[in-house]
Amino acid sequence: MKNNKRSKRKFKVGFTAIVILVTFVIAILAYVFIFGDSSNFQGNSRANLPLPNNYFGIIYKGGPIVPVLICIMLVMLTISVERFIAIRRAEGNGPVIDFVKDIQEKISVGNIEGAMADCDEQKGSVANVTLSVLKKYREVEEEDMEKDQKLTSIQKEVEEATALELPGLEQNLVILSTITSIATLLGLLGTVLGMIRAFSALANAGAPDSVQLASGISEALVNTALGIGTAAIATVAYNYFTTQIDKLIYSIEETGFSIVQTYAAKHKR
Repeated sequence: MKNNKRSKRKFKVGFTAIVILVTFVIAILAYVFIFGDSSNFQGNSRANLPLPNNYFGIIYKGGPIVPVLICIMLVMLTISVERFIAIRRAEGNGPVIDFVKDIQEKISVGNIEGAMADCDEQKGSVANVTLSVLKKYREVEEEDMEKDQKLTSIQKEVEEATALELPGLEQNLVILSTITSIATLLGLLGTVLGMIRAFSALANAGAPDSVQLASGISEALVNTALGIGTAAIATVAYNYFTTQIDKLIYSIEETGFSIVQTYAAKHKR
């Protein structure tokens, strides 16, 4: 079990590294060959201003921070899709609320086998924990221990099974929370670099360099937009996923509590 969990963790770490590497390559290629295509600029030259209302050219003028921000945005979108699929799988084949209610009803009448069959059919994190606890429930009934020891054993199984499922649910969420801060900071860095270029153009003796001035302003605004936009989406995604995980954990705890209480009521002295 531990080796299996460890191998899964290594796979997920490898998956994250591959996602970052692939998205970085895609971002650079898109920046150079799509946004930086000469047809997006006046006179078919990247050194000139973008064509009017040509957003590809405007984004290209955002400077070297742009491909980094594009990479971060692609990583954020990829991780969000991966987490959405993972959490949907963790919920199982049916509504979690209905599953929990069905388990509670079967446990209340002592139908442990029926509850275990429901777990096999439901699948997902809640069902996995519930099935593990039900197996422990059946084991302690056959063991020669005091009632308090049996209750403690069941409660411990709830905690251990939940602890095994949590890493899989929370995987990669730290990346989303980090992107929230990093994207904003990189956007501000690009903004500062753009403003430096713009003020450098204004500082020239005689007439200001209009191309350099426009490029500096574009660089500042594009980086600001990309950074803030990415951070905003990452924040929404992070809050959504943490809310869904909290609901799953609550369902797990509620089911575990029901099993413990049912056993305690059934073995009153």
